[in-house]
Amino acid sequence: MNNHQLGSVLSITLGLLLFISCQQEVHYQDLGDEALSDINRNADWLAYGRTHYERRFSPLKDIHTENVNNLKVDWFLDLPNDIGLVSTPLVVDGILYFTGTMNIVRAVDAVTGNMIWEYDPKVGEAIGNTRQVGWKHNRGLSFSKGKIFAATWDGRLIALEAKTGEEIWTTRTFSRERSLYITGAPKAFKDKVIIGNGGTENGPTRGFITAYDAETGEEAWKFYIVPGNPADGFENEAMEMAAKTWTGEWWKHGGGGNAWHGFTYDPEFDALYIGTGNGSPWNRKIRSPEGGDNLFLCSILALDPDTGEYLWHYQTTPGESWDYNSNMDIVLADLSIEGKEVKALLHAPKNGFFYVIDRATGKLVSAEPFVETTWASHIDMATGKPVEIPGARYENGPVDIMPNPWGAHSWQSMSYNPQSGLVYIPTLHQAVKFSDEGIDLESWQAEEFSGGIGVSMLAADRQPRDYPASLIAWDPVKQKMAWTVPQDHFWNAGTLTTGGNLVFQGRSDGKFLAYDAGTGDALWIFNAGLGISAPPITYKIDGKQYIALLVGFGGGYARGGWEAHALGWSYRMHTRRLIVFSLEGNADMSPLPPPHYPRPIVDPNFTIDEELAVAGGQLYWSCFNCHGGGMFGGGMAPDLRASAIALDKSAFTSVVRDGSRINMGMPSYADMSDQELEALMHFIRLRAKETLPAYESLVNQAGSENDQAEEEMGH
Repeated sequence: MNNHQLGSVLSITLGLLLFISCQQEVHYQDLGDEALSDINRNADWLAYGRTHYERRFSPLKDIHTENVNNLKVDWFLDLPNDIGLVSTPLVVDGILYFTGTMNIVRAVDAVTGNMIWEYDPKVGEAIGNTRQVGWKHNRGLSFSKGKIFAATWDGRLIALEAKTGEEIWTTRTFSRERSLYITGAPKAFKDKVIIGNGGTENGPTRGFITAYDAETGEEAWKFYIVPGNPADGFENEAMEMAAKTWTGEWWKHGGGGNAWHGFTYDPEFDALYIGTGNGSPWNRKIRSPEGGDNLFLCSILALDPDTGEYLWHYQTTPGESWDYNSNMDIVLADLSIEGKEVKALLHAPKNGFFYVIDRATGKLVSAEPFVETTWASHIDMATGKPVEIPGARYENGPVDIMPNPWGAHSWQSMSYNPQSGLVYIPTLHQAVKFSDEGIDLESWQAEEFSGGIGVSMLAADRQPRDYPASLIAWDPVKQKMAWTVPQDHFWNAGTLTTGGNLVFQGRSDGKFLAYDAGTGDALWIFNAGLGISAPPITYKIDGKQYIALLVGFGGGYARGGWEAHALGWSYRMHTRRLIVFSLEGNADMSPLPPPHYPRPIVDPNFTIDEELAVAGGQLYWSCFNCHGGGMFGGGMAPDLRASAIALDKSAFTSVVRDGSRINMGMPSYADMSDQELEALMHFIRLRAKETLPAYESLVNQAGSENDQAEEEMGH
């Protein structure tokens, strides 16, 4: 071959490669609603629930009931700077995307785990000293037409170039002066992206959702979930209608309804479904004293995706008083019911009833309890409303209520398998005693950042079952349970179901399991060595099916309290990981340390002032969301009882008031006085002394491994 021929061949080859590259790039940039609606597209995981239908079902069946016990770690990525991980990864064109602690977004090669890019939105800097509320975790990302969309704790929505991580635009969705936050995944659809927020318990909030132009970040439309002050006029006819279901001066309390999760776009009916939140405050006697349904709290709202105009609604818990929000999954399915095909919407909110709704009209098809529901006996099919049990609104005094505010089903994703016809729900079984005795219902008022719920919660006289959680398979046509797996620990992760007749779920005890989708038999168990809160996904590249899972105990329950603390997933002790499995996996992944319990520091040189400690206990209300109820840390933040910083006034001031660790998620309490700091320090020392026996009990149960871990950590 002469030089001319060689040059021609090289020219053709380079041209062909350039053509292929351009074709791939065009294809990648063109992946929009058509791809996101394609239930048979199985190589990628393009959306939060895999497709717009939010089923978390993949047709992939290379891994199935007969070979799943051969699953092994294919590759893993240690995440030493991360804490709680609750995110659903995305896989697009061979790249796996996920969001970690402090909303850092990462893109890795989905076959090797090699880092491609990392985007840090610098949440700590954005917060500065303006906020004292929020969470370090986020549940996921959204993808459309070559862009990754991410939301931050401090209220920003950001568009990134998916191949490079380059920021395209960023927009602020609410003022930094508001006691709101974002933990949910944005939802991209029809060249728009939508986001809501949380914060119902943190101040007098009025919930809203906002849609932005996916290309520019400009606001496209906004929809308020509850009505404002009638004297100011109503934004639309829907708000005017909703106002008729409220009483008193509800707008002074905000009303609530915050939509922090549960967004589904329906490509068949061109509708956007929004799951809405609970009341602000929880107690209806305060926010709407003469009763009323309080629309659109605890509802599914159908909106026009182009304009945000109201289409229809279904309210699951009228006038709610128990934190029974409907921010849970909204799953789209085609069901055959009594010989007729129903374009259905499936919903299992906190209140304990499983709903099948005709998504063309919003009409209720059926509803049955999937757990014990002591607040309501059943749903009246004539009205679509629950039939409440007398006294359930604690109007006659304290009352045990099931489900408790964690709900029968929270944000941990359920999945629907069209082959088995079953829905797989991570289910919770706990009661609590509600009471508003001693609360001045007429003068009660929440303030920004200090918040409140307007009701007290006490230990229930009895719990509904002798186990706190379960995985259940629910038949949405028969409205009956097909099978159940009782679980010994609370707060287990969301589910994935596949064409291989499998259901995957991680648990808070660190186990990752695969079940037979038809029977519930456990077919494979993997010990990840750390509590799991994120749901798994699956994808296929070059003929190989993978299962991917983020491992790191997180979410609201992981903030602490005795039960969460007793799991032993202490702060910074166990390295968080992204683990990917395959049938051919052979990665050498070192095990993590056993469960660990931080030793409370009892300093004989520190004299506890009981009056200061009592004052510090009142201040601790602002701290428990991260540092744990009763100061029993669950791993989201340092266990203050074991922290040497809380023994040193200068160091303590630097962290708490001056914000020296804000980039690690510790907000600045800039207005805290020296006396208040002192009071907190005395309360911490008191709790360390009081809880030392509990620590010793846990260590005795765990054996000598905890003491060895303490030595290695330098305590």
